[in-house]
Amino acid sequence: MNASQRSARLPGRDEGGKAEMFTRTIFNEDHELFRDQVRRFVAEEITPHHAQWEKDGRVSREAWKKAGENGLLCAAMPEEYGGSGADFLFSMVVMEELAAAGAMGPGFSLHSDIVAPYILHYGSEALKQEWLPQMARGEKIGAIGMTEPAAGSDVQGIKTTAIRDGDDFVINGQKVFITNGGNCDVLVLACKTDPSQGARGTSLILVPADTPGFRKGNQLLEKVGWKAQDTAELFFDNVRVPASNLLGTDGRGFYQLMEQLPQERLLQCVRATAALEAALQWTVDYVTERRAFGQTIADFQNTRFKLAEIKAQAVMLRVFTDKCLEMHVAGELDAVDAAMGKMLTSEALCRSLDDMLQFFGGYGYMWEYPIARAWADARVGRIAGGTGEVMREIIGRSLLGGRK
Repeated sequence: MNASQRSARLPGRDEGGKAEMFTRTIFNEDHELFRDQVRRFVAEEITPHHAQWEKDGRVSREAWKKAGENGLLCAAMPEEYGGSGADFLFSMVVMEELAAAGAMGPGFSLHSDIVAPYILHYGSEALKQEWLPQMARGEKIGAIGMTEPAAGSDVQGIKTTAIRDGDDFVINGQKVFITNGGNCDVLVLACKTDPSQGARGTSLILVPADTPGFRKGNQLLEKVGWKAQDTAELFFDNVRVPASNLLGTDGRGFYQLMEQLPQERLLQCVRATAALEAALQWTVDYVTERRAFGQTIADFQNTRFKLAEIKAQAVMLRVFTDKCLEMHVAGELDAVDAAMGKMLTSEALCRSLDDMLQFFGGYGYMWEYPIARAWADARVGRIAGGTGEVMREIIGRSLLGGRK
């Protein structure tokens, strides 16, 4: 079995007892060699520590630096800015392997595939040279500040302001539910530089976390899942940053966010699909060993029927997700495609995990079991990056010509 086949395997067995295969074609041999490297790194440097990180509420900085040393961060970043100069699919290998291991603590993907691209695409040469190499090495951790107490999926409703004062912007406001917020060294901040202009007054500004007036919440936010992820509130009290920290053009922030959201939603598709495949394998392994009423759980027809449904769903989602990846690499993925993928994968993962947890009985509700963690971790996927309801609105409007 070659590396590509190993990564493409989905749980299930044919009548002869051989493992069935679903052959993926999007990854080449170089991607799969990198996958083997990532898988070893996760097994040695992530999985053994993840339970402690859940207790701490954050991933250690040492792990971030090791990830950088091993090429797991900013893999798609050009070499001139400290990256590997690889294609986007190398970053997706990292995401898939973390999801397959149930390791939701490391915010590597947000750092590498959301924050870093904003700096790369819209930042000045000076900002790129200053921040991107350090981010690639894991020395500096990035976050993005969009969500506020009264503005979630509706990013036009943000209230945080950045008012021009000479050669500086003066920032006031608050952000909440910020991934990597506890560890972050640099923040891509969505704010209003002209509050009277609505969406047209929104801008993106790069804010170093050590700037006076920038404060992180006294405690990390305690969540239902993703317990090793350092999610935080951020506060800005007359934070003064140079006007040169503006990303792109003043007043274009809303459009920059919209340009990058399809990739952000695609990341969630990739994570959800990989997590579903992993959870299905855990469940197959469990039901074929666990016995009840003189037979294995797998011997019950209900078990076979339910797992058959979940496998079929996983295969369909895998085909669609890989197609979306292929389209994104070719520059063809639009907001509607990404919305469909994000909606379908996040909701299917939640439904399927609930069904699979049931097969574990009381053990499925114990935090020490990966299925319990996966069940709790999955729920936020229907909220983060745009709720399922917002995804439906995007898809519905595309069908009706933009009519309300």
